Amino acid sequence: MSKLVISETLKEDLIHFLKKNKKADLVTAYLYFIERKYQVNPVLFAKEKTIYQSQDNLIQHLEKQGKLWRETEIKIQVGQPSVNELTKKIYICPHTGKVFGDNTHPNPQDAIYDWVSKCPENKDRVGGLPVKRFYVSEDPAVISNYIGKKKEAITKLVFSSVVTGKLFNSRHAVIEDFTKNQLKSLSFIEVPNQNRFQIEEEFLKFIQTQLEEGKIAAFVEALSKDESFSSYLDNWLEEEKDESVQQS
Repeated sequence: MSKLVISETLKEDLIHFLKKNKKADLVTAYLYFIERKYQVNPVLFAKEKTIYQSQDNLIQHLEKQGKLWRETEIKIQVGQPSVNELTKKIYICPHTGKVFGDNTHPNPQDAIYDWVSKCPENKDRVGGLPVKRFYVSEDPAVISNYIGKKKEAITKLVFSSVVTGKLFNSRHAVIEDFTKNQLKSLSFIEVPNQNRFQIEEEFLKFIQTQLEEGKIAAFVEALSKDESFSSYLDNWLEEEKDESVQQS
């Protein structure tokens, strides 16, 4: 059995946790220790119904697969568009750059559907009918491009969210919106025993490795050398005896 050394800082954190959670069993205490030792910060990506070890792990995974953001070109139309400083959401025609704002048109979504369906520049067809595809953005930096008159039509490179389809002015803005609206933080303690969501493969391997019997035994041995944990160890030992009696 490998020896485990627990820092004084981690011991203090663990004592604080056990005092606050008086009914915590051995495995719960051990999982809290692992969470603190390895700085595990699980997040649930609800759309995939999958739990990842951390927000950074998830973002790296999605970026590597091209499932987080894409570069997109938008057209900004000549003339005065229906957008002003109070506009919070816009609907954009990808063919002409025509835009409708949430505060400048009574039904902007209906208007963009109607516009795209009749747009002469829209050559996309499905079953002989025009494809009613358009862009949506709530990013102030994107919206600002449409405020004021333009001397000539221009194109601008922006970023679209693969998850929501919305446009953003920068890759950072896509990630910020994603982490704010698509993720839910979880404690490491609740991850192994839940059965509603799948656990990302590498994270699952990490959990299985940490829950090996020898590592838990090394944790107990390390705590046994500190008098501060003696009462908790006695309780856990008593619980194990009770479980053994019930199973026999």
